[in-house]
Amino acid sequence: MAKIPLILSNLEMTQKLGEILGQRLPAGNVVLLEGDLGTGKTSLIQGLGKGLGISDAIVSPTFTLINEYHDGRVPLYHLDLYRLTPHQVDELYLETYWQGIEVPPGIVAIEWSERLLHRPSSYLFIKLSHQEESRQATLQAVGSDQDLDLEQIPSALNSTSA
Repeated sequence: MAKIPLILSNLEMTQKLGEILGQRLPAGNVVLLEGDLGTGKTSLIQGLGKGLGISDAIVSPTFTLINEYHDGRVPLYHLDLYRLTPHQVDELYLETYWQGIEVPPGIVAIEWSERLLHRPSSYLFIKLSHQEESRQATLQAVGSDQDLDLEQIPSALNSTSA
């Protein structure tokens, strides 16, 4: 599928992108995020939680690895792989989250997903990067069962920033 580039002019726009995705993603979706420190991965997931209706504060699980939020429309499983090597990540058997084996199906959002040795068969990939005074997010649906219409995201994002 085509890549959808978006310019996010500030923190609020980054969170709004997450909120729009949270309102649209069905349970069982995986969101893989990549980007340097400070590009907005956690901010985007905070918006995702808001879009899911989660009332708890969304914080980065850098030291706990996984935070689970169950009070939204569907559960949110927020993983941060920053401190781990790919081999350590592989030993966590994270597929139990995206396959819904031991937890109820929800949205699995993974920061530093480049450390995954094995990815799910379908996922939403979001690459965040710094631009002059803004950020760029590039969205790409990977796999055949992604039913999110990414082509609608830019207009939804722009209609909220007007």
